[in-house]
Amino acid sequence: MRKLFVFLALALLVACNTYRPLGGAEPDAAPWKSVVIPPSPQPRDGDPVAGLDYLIHGDYIGSGIPIEIMRKEADKMPHLDSLYPRNALNEGMPYYMTAFIAPNGAETVNGNCFTCHAGKVDGQLVLGLGNSFAEWEKSMVPMGVAMRLGMSLKYRKDDPETVAFEDFGRYFKAMAPTVKVTQPGANPAFRLAEACMMHRDPEDLTYVEDPLYEMWDYNIGTDTPPLWHVGKKNSLYYTGTGRGSMPKLLLQASVLGVPDSSHTRKSVEAFRDVYAFLSQLEAPPYPGAIDEPLARRGEALFNDHCAGCHGTYGAEETYPNKVINVDVVKTDRLYADYVRQSAIVDWYNRSWFATSEPRSSFEPVHGYVAPPLDGIWATAPYLHNGSVPTVYELLNSAARPARWTRDGRSTSYDHRKLGWQYDPAPRNEKWTFDTTVPGYGNGGHTFGDKLSEAERWAVVEYLKTL
Repeated sequence: MRKLFVFLALALLVACNTYRPLGGAEPDAAPWKSVVIPPSPQPRDGDPVAGLDYLIHGDYIGSGIPIEIMRKEADKMPHLDSLYPRNALNEGMPYYMTAFIAPNGAETVNGNCFTCHAGKVDGQLVLGLGNSFAEWEKSMVPMGVAMRLGMSLKYRKDDPETVAFEDFGRYFKAMAPTVKVTQPGANPAFRLAEACMMHRDPEDLTYVEDPLYEMWDYNIGTDTPPLWHVGKKNSLYYTGTGRGSMPKLLLQASVLGVPDSSHTRKSVEAFRDVYAFLSQLEAPPYPGAIDEPLARRGEALFNDHCAGCHGTYGAEETYPNKVINVDVVKTDRLYADYVRQSAIVDWYNRSWFATSEPRSSFEPVHGYVAPPLDGIWATAPYLHNGSVPTVYELLNSAARPARWTRDGRSTSYDHRKLGWQYDPAPRNEKWTFDTTVPGYGNGGHTFGDKLSEAERWAVVEYLKTL
C-alpha cells in the first residue's frame, strides 16, 4: 500500500520499452542555429504567499483517494519532513501530498506539485528542485488494479468517496500502462499529459472513453527542471513548446483528475498567485566553500563562452530565451523528435487551454532550450535527459561515462565536479543510468571541450556562485 500512495504523489508530474523508428517528425524547412522565444503577457498582480498556499492546499487536481485511507498510511510513508506549515486538514501529510474537499464534499487526497518539484541534494530537501530520485521504472498497472479493488471493497458505488475518486481512477487507468521509463530518476511528465489528454474532450475536458489519438509506443523521460527558472522563461518545457499564459501551462497537471474545464477555470485564477510565487522563488546558495579568485577567472570565461545562450548573472542579469537547433547542440534528438510529432500538440491547440482566455499554446521547436543556470550546482544530473552526472562532465564530453551508477543517497554529492558521486563501472543496478538506450544518449553540448583543463575548473568554480 505504501508504494501505491507514493505513486499517487508522483502522479503530478504530468510504455513499452521496444524501439522503432519515429514517424511524423518532418525535417526543418531551412537551416537555423537558434531562435529567441518572445515574451507573452503574464499576470503581475499575483500574491506569492497565496500561491504557495494553493500549491500545498489547493484542489487543482480535483479528485483522488479518500482521506481516511491516507490517514492510515501516512505514518508509514517516507519523507514526512515538512517544508512549510500545513492546515488542519493536512496535518501529518507528507509535503508532496495534499488533502482537499472534492466538489461533492468528500475529503480527498492526491499529490501536489512538490512531488516532482521538491528534491534532495547534499542531504537537504529543497523546495522547487526537481526530484532526481523518482522511480518510474516499474509498471504502474498493478497499483491501479489494487487501488480500484481496494475502493470497491471498502465503498459502495454511490458513496461520496467513490464519486470523488472516479475521475482520478479513470485517468490513472489510462496512463498507468504508458508511463514506465528505462532510466532511474527520469520523469515521464510529457507522456503522462499525453495519456490523460487523449481521453479528454478538448473543448470542455470531460472524459472520453475511446482515445482521441495514438501515442508512440516508446516513452522517453526527462530530467525534472527546477521551478525557480520559471520567472525568467518565456516558454515551458525543454523544446520551448509551452507558450502564452503561464498560469494555464503550469496547470496542466490538473488533467490527471479534474472532472471538466469548469473546475480548471477556477484554478487558473489561483494559479496567477502560483506564478507570482514561482517568479520570486530563488535558487539555494551553494553550501560549500568557494575559491573566489578562481571563480572570478571562471566568470570572465563564462561570459565569453556561455552567456550568449545561458545569460548573465550578478547585479544586472540577462536571459536570452534561446532554443538551440538539435543539429547545433547535438544532444540526443529523440525527445525533440518525439514531442514534435506528438498528436498532443494539435489536441492542445484545439483545447480549452488554448481557446479560452488567458490563452496558451503548444509550439514545439526542433531544438532544446538553453536554460538559465541559477542554482546549477543543485540540479544534477544534466542535459534534458539527465544523462550527465556532473557539471565537470558537462564541460568535458570525453569524460562522460557511458554507464554510471549512483548509490541512491542525496548525501553522495561531489563538491569538486558539482553533481552526483557515481561508479563508472558498467553495472546494471537499480541506480545505473545507461546512455546507450535510445533517447538517453549523453553526446552533444561539446562547447566546453574547447576550454583548457584549468579554464574548465575555473568555470565550474564560478558556477557555484550562481
